[in-house]
Amino acid sequence: MDRSPALLLLLALGFCCPGIHGQSLKMKVTSPSDITQLRVGGRLELECHTDKDSGASWIRQDKRGTLHFIVFINSMSRATFGGDQRTAARFEASKDNKIYRLVVKSFTPQDEGNYFCTMIFSQTMYFSPGQPAFLPVTTTVAAPTTRGPTPKRGITEDSNLKTPDPARRMQEELDFSCHIFIWVPLAGACLLLLIALVITIVLCRRTRRRRCRCKR
Repeated sequence: MDRSPALLLLLALGFCCPGIHGQSLKMKVTSPSDITQLRVGGRLELECHTDKDSGASWIRQDKRGTLHFIVFINSMSRATFGGDQRTAARFEASKDNKIYRLVVKSFTPQDEGNYFCTMIFSQTMYFSPGQPAFLPVTTTVAAPTTRGPTPKRGITEDSNLKTPDPARRMQEELDFSCHIFIWVPLAGACLLLLIALVITIVLCRRTRRRRCRCKR
C-alpha cells in the first residue's frame, strides 16, 4: 500500500480543508453483506455509489488514524493498486456503471479500519462518509471465584463456650480467698485445742500417780 507524503497531504486536505466537501457530487459507501458479521478469513465487500463517472479511489484509515491507499479505478474500469500494480493478491477492484467495488479477499485484523471512497471532480477532491469495518469484539467469561469453607455455627458457639467469663472467674477467686480466711484459722484453733487436750490428759495422769504413791 502507498503511503507517500504527497498522497497523505491530499487526503489530509480532503478531510480538513473547507470547501472540498462540496454538494455537487453525491457519494455513498455500502456493503452488500452484513458487515457486522466479519470473520477472520472472510470476504469484505464494499460499494461506492456516485452520480459521476470520473474514476474513484479506495483508502483505509486504521485505528491510529494513518491513511492507506488501496486502489484507483478509472472511468474505463482499469484498476491500479499500490506500487502501480494491475493486480493485488489480497484485493479485487471493479466498476459497474457508477458503482465502484472493492473486495478484501481474506479479512485480517490488519484490515480493520474506516474505508473511504474518494473522487476528483472539477479540480476538487471529494470524500465519501467512512464505512467502519471491524471484527466483532469477543468477550471472555470470568471463571467463578472459589470461596473458602465458611465456619460452622456450632463450632463457633463451642469455642465461645470454652472462653472463661471474667466476672465468673473473679467470683471464683473471691470464694477461694474467703475459704482460706475461714478454714485456715478454724483448722489452727482445732489443732491448738487438740494439743491442749493432750497436755491436760498427760498432766492428769501424772497427778494421779503422785497421789497413789502418797497413800501407801
